[in-house]
Amino acid sequence: MLRIILTIVFVLLCIAMTVIVLISGAAETYWGKNKGRSMEGKLEKFTKLAAVLIFVLALVLNLKVF
Repeated sequence: MLRIILTIVFVLLCIAMTVIVLISGAAETYWGKNKGRSMEGKLEKFTKLAAVLIFVLALVLNLKVF
């Protein structure tokens, strides 16, 4: 049961990561001075967080514990 839930979360994270990368590629670089507070800065932070979560979930799902 836990493996199914983790797999669903993994798939949703992968879809979210794809959407974020597509959005950040199209983001304006107009806010270069305030990058941390702009949409581009938030997308960059969320991309890093999502990448780490995907990596950890992939490792957990590869374990033969479940």
